[in-house]
Amino acid sequence: MTKISQLDANDGRAELMTDEDVIARIFDHIDNGTTDRGQSSWKEPAVNYQSVDRLDAELALLRHRWIVFCPSSTLEKSGDYIARDAAGIPLIVVRGSDGEVRAFRNACRHRGVQVAKDEGCTSVFVCPYHGWSYGTDGSLRSVPNGDGFPGLEKETRGLVRVDCLEQAGLIFVRQNAGADRSESVPDMPDLIPDSFRVVKSEAMEIEANWKLHLESALEGYHIRSTHQTTFFPVQYDNLTVVEAFGENSRIAFPYQAIERLRGRPKTDWSANGRITYVYHLFPNVIISTFPDCMQVVVIEPLGLERTRQHMFLLTDCAEGGEVLEAVFKGQEFAAKGAIEDRDVVMSAQRGLKSGANDFLEFGLFESAIGRFHTVLKREIEIPAF
Repeated sequence: MTKISQLDANDGRAELMTDEDVIARIFDHIDNGTTDRGQSSWKEPAVNYQSVDRLDAELALLRHRWIVFCPSSTLEKSGDYIARDAAGIPLIVVRGSDGEVRAFRNACRHRGVQVAKDEGCTSVFVCPYHGWSYGTDGSLRSVPNGDGFPGLEKETRGLVRVDCLEQAGLIFVRQNAGADRSESVPDMPDLIPDSFRVVKSEAMEIEANWKLHLESALEGYHIRSTHQTTFFPVQYDNLTVVEAFGENSRIAFPYQAIERLRGRPKTDWSANGRITYVYHLFPNVIISTFPDCMQVVVIEPLGLERTRQHMFLLTDCAEGGEVLEAVFKGQEFAAKGAIEDRDVVMSAQRGLKSGANDFLEFGLFESAIGRFHTVLKREIEIPAF
């Protein structure tokens, strides 16, 4: 039986450990057959994955908070934009000619038709219905046959702004700010190096509740059982270092290659290629580090049993080089593990329908999930929206 250390992973400390300290703790766990754990388990009612009212409350929470929309480097040039739904609401996020990133509700001020789709680069958004056009600053530029709209005040009919900020290599949006909620901007470390750029982005849908999908990234208790031929041969089963910063968590998943650091001076210790860090930015974003690259994953609820995942792959490797080829090769390997996770998540969704469980239990090895549900419950119960 695996022994467990007594660390309370939910202690709420704001500062993250250095790589050297994390590696030292991992060596201690390896040598002693231990892993980080929380102080108590968490029982999440099954109805919270099946209730329309609960999902509506979760979507309302997503609209009232600062939420990661995409990495900053996705919108590298003036005119670069992404148009997609966030918490069920169609938005456009665009970098203007002045370099500022702005967000708008994706609806023409004439008849509400969406003026942009997918992603691209433009100097003007044109409604496909009647041709009303808007600048990247949201201003209403032109109205065909404008004499048909007597008294129209263009300065009041621009695209509707949404709060937007750029911080720590990420772009955040906040759709419905409320005076009864915290107005503070996100407080987190710089997670994405300035030199990293997006080299791949894709979206996929999963037939499962968004929380089931999120939970699969937040513990290493399943490595041996779920990833027998992928992650388990190169990682460790049920060996993680779990930290909290604000409402967020970081989980370190070590590779067996970390043993090569034994006996080296700590100044030579590097996490690259030896640890995957998984940052959970509450509520719905996962940032994972891999050798020479990282992924930003935004998890969007589409319904009780449907989730869309937006993935952005970032690296600073030169295009066409061998290192970039190795990054893509490594991502093919990681994708196999992701498919295994997706399969068990969809199986868990089907299992909910069986009615076998009144609650899902997350044990001491799954403390980051317990922390997520603790914060989610607290935030939803705040009488705000």
